[in-house]
Amino acid sequence: MQNDTGFELAQINVSRLLAPLDSDLLSGFTAALDEVNAAAEAADSFRWRLQDHTGDATAIRVFDDDWLIVNMSVWRDPQSLSAYVYGPVHRAVLSRRRQWFAAPVEAMTALWWVPAGHRPTPAEAERRLTGLRAAGPTPEVFTLRHTFPAPAPAGR
Repeated sequence: MQNDTGFELAQINVSRLLAPLDSDLLSGFTAALDEVNAAAEAADSFRWRLQDHTGDATAIRVFDDDWLIVNMSVWRDPQSLSAYVYGPVHRAVLSRRRQWFAAPVEAMTALWWVPAGHRPTPAEAERRLTGLRAAGPTPEVFTLRHTFPAPAPAGR
């Protein structure tokens, strides 16, 4: 199914590590990364995910904080992202998040519409997450619980 708006949904999710990535405490999380990423990439609605030359994003830093781990991806629409997030592979890891990550004290996930084919940078995503924290959900940045429709295609 194609999204005919000319826009796709970008998302950032950051989590504060409870221990270094190479620690025994995080071994269950790091062991699950390949399967979780493969499940995302297999989804028809998946468009892109942030990764470095190793195919991973765990070494990419945001907010100049070595204890934050980042996930960024682009999807067809909020329904598709939600289906993945709460699907069996990701949900199994999500249910264990408190073993590996600190409980959030502020918004850690943000969504926004991007022109189809655009791949957001970590700096762009930081600005969006900061905006969500400051103003709450708006058409410019929002959450899965409070989404906004994609902008109207040009000429409509």
